[in-house]
Amino acid sequence: MAARLRPGRIVIFAKAPIAGKVKTRLIPALGEIGAARLAHDMLVATVGEAEATGLAVELCASPDPSSPEWQPFLPAISCTDQGDGDLGERLARAASRVSGAGEHILLVGTDCPQLDRNRLRAAAEMLATKDAVIHPAEDGGYVLLGLRRFDPSIFAGIAWSTASVAAQTIARVEALGWSLHVGETLRDVDEPDDLGHFPQSSRACRKEA
Repeated sequence: MAARLRPGRIVIFAKAPIAGKVKTRLIPALGEIGAARLAHDMLVATVGEAEATGLAVELCASPDPSSPEWQPFLPAISCTDQGDGDLGERLARAASRVSGAGEHILLVGTDCPQLDRNRLRAAAEMLATKDAVIHPAEDGGYVLLGLRRFDPSIFAGIAWSTASVAAQTIARVEALGWSLHVGETLRDVDEPDDLGHFPQSSRACRKEA
């Protein structure tokens, strides 16, 4: 008898919040330390919202979570290594592993304050009837991709960090003939202008002298 499919796993992709290495587009507004502090705060908030769903939660980290860079920041959840390759290769590796274990997967980052427990739970529930669910981002990327099936074409050859990422991904899912739910478009915090939409994100992250 085939293994019963479990409700799902939220896999959070994140970099270690080291000054000068994360949120680099926000450094002109917040400074290196402020940008790193914001990255850490957003990681903590994302983990908290994910855990509140009751689903399994995993941090897929870069660099390897055993690295000294992570030790002051590593959350008390299951942690795995993103591994090598471009973003598509790393996302595909995680999706293949989780799907192979018989779980649905929700792939998320840490940049979207609007991606709260209710939206995460709703996306997971949508996978009971849909093969895939996506929340596009206002910049053309996506803040969540949920899958109950795996195919490497969803991640291969995508022009990452461009305004066409979500559109390309949707086209790949449709080309497979999979059922898809496109959720509301949400906003990332990537650029200085984004801070004005989420003032709470910068309250403790003023530019360092």
